[in-house]
Amino acid sequence: MSFFSRLFGGTEKQEPIVKKRTLLNLRVGDFVAYDLVDYEVTGKIHYNDSGYTWDAYQLASANKTIWLSVEMDDELEVGIYEKSRAPGIEPGTKKIMFEERPYFLEEQGRAYVQGEGRSQNVSGSEMEYYEYADESGDSFLSVEVWGGEVEVSRGYEIEEFEVTILAGS
Repeated sequence: MSFFSRLFGGTEKQEPIVKKRTLLNLRVGDFVAYDLVDYEVTGKIHYNDSGYTWDAYQLASANKTIWLSVEMDDELEVGIYEKSRAPGIEPGTKKIMFEERPYFLEEQGRAYVQGEGRSQNVSGSEMEYYEYADESGDSFLSVEVWGGEVEVSRGYEIEEFEVTILAGS
């Protein structure tokens, strides 16, 4: 800022710095293109199971809502999940039949969650999760127990390059 600007109250305009978005730092309000459909990130849930963390982003288009799961294990793991109706599923059983296909329990645990956007109402909650895979390892079931409510989502892995991100802020 020059001497005269400081003396006479002029201000320099500073453009906000937009951090390049990746799957590991998406924000509510960003936009994601996947499978030729544009989605807005309308919610985010950050899970923490004793220091092991992952995120799920709620993506909404004009006529569909999906979840984008992102976790850094030994490498980046990315999946797309859609809620499914699955009455009668018993969380924690070793084998689940879903749409005439067997799924087998791979991992389970308890996580504390923080939510943003449409998911902010779950902040501070604790939930149980059960992750199942079919015999081929191509299809997954995520079973989450929130209080007494059981939510089931079916999903599959995708590659990072299949997603295009546009920062919304």
